[in-house]
Amino acid sequence: MADIGPGETLRRPGHAELIAALPVAALVLDRAGRIVLANTACEHLVNRSERSMLGKPLESVLKPPAGYGDRREELGFAAYDAEIALTRGGTLRADFIETAMSDQFAFRVVTLHNKAPGHRIDRTAGARAAIGAAAMLAHEIKNPLSGIRGAAQLLQSGVDDGDAMTSLIITEVDRIAALIDRMEDFTDTRPLALQATNIYTSLGHARQVAEAGFARGIAIEEEFDPSLPPVLVDRDALLQILVNLLKNASEAAATADEPRLRIATAYRHGMSISVGPGHPRRPLPIEVAIMDNGPGAPEDIAEHLFEPFVSGKPEGKGLGLPLVDKLVREMGGRVQYAREGFAEKMTVFRLFLPRADG
Repeated sequence: MADIGPGETLRRPGHAELIAALPVAALVLDRAGRIVLANTACEHLVNRSERSMLGKPLESVLKPPAGYGDRREELGFAAYDAEIALTRGGTLRADFIETAMSDQFAFRVVTLHNKAPGHRIDRTAGARAAIGAAAMLAHEIKNPLSGIRGAAQLLQSGVDDGDAMTSLIITEVDRIAALIDRMEDFTDTRPLALQATNIYTSLGHARQVAEAGFARGIAIEEEFDPSLPPVLVDRDALLQILVNLLKNASEAAATADEPRLRIATAYRHGMSISVGPGHPRRPLPIEVAIMDNGPGAPEDIAEHLFEPFVSGKPEGKGLGLPLVDKLVREMGGRVQYAREGFAEKMTVFRLFLPRADG
């Protein structure tokens, strides 16, 4: 970019320039639903030129997710992890989000966040998880076993401090048992007890746990929608999820000069997921976001955070977030990771949950 000379001002880019520069596939629709702009990322994703799409209805390019035709236009529409058919053949899996342009309500922007193949656990990810499991188990179990062996040798030699040695053995055996207990959480197939729950009761409890322990001294902000209906969740599982996410957030924020956490809630009209071929999409309108101003996950593992044994912390075991993902899915919801913000980047973990009467 050329330097700006004295007396010169930087021209503010227009809507078309901003949308064209987006790294995410984007289409702009007029009031009648005709395409008036498609950026380069969209051309690559749907394998069509902008010229071939201009002036045509969105449905001539792709088949929107179920429920799109019944949307409340003033509130926009969102369908996550949707399978979208292209009219020229082929399908793609993407987050489909439509919103009105704030100062030009006659126009709407549709973005398609394509799900990369690495987003889901495949054979490569499974192999990586197996290798990670072996490495983690070797490291975590070898250390306490070494301590147990040393204590046993000292006992065998007839040291006077036998009580201390037996206490060490018990402590180290408990460490191994605790690790195995955490591993067994992934094999628990018992159905959760879903019931109507006030989300703010769970959030308040989780915040108290955080402030009394791992997040003591860290500022926690709240941005709540006071009108949220009850959610359909397992209360204990939801509390476990919230405490886990708050703990991760507090550990990440601790590296910032002024550590901050934020808990936000919102009602997302049109948010839904596919539950399988031939089934209607399931609405997940209740959003809970846990945010922190830490550095976020390393780029090389960001897409794999919810896979077992993947961790950005040197001492991490890579079990916390996969367990969060497992519990959220068993309640019919979804969890997502993102880095967002302009003036200040924030790490965001979003929970999308079903309402009790939905």
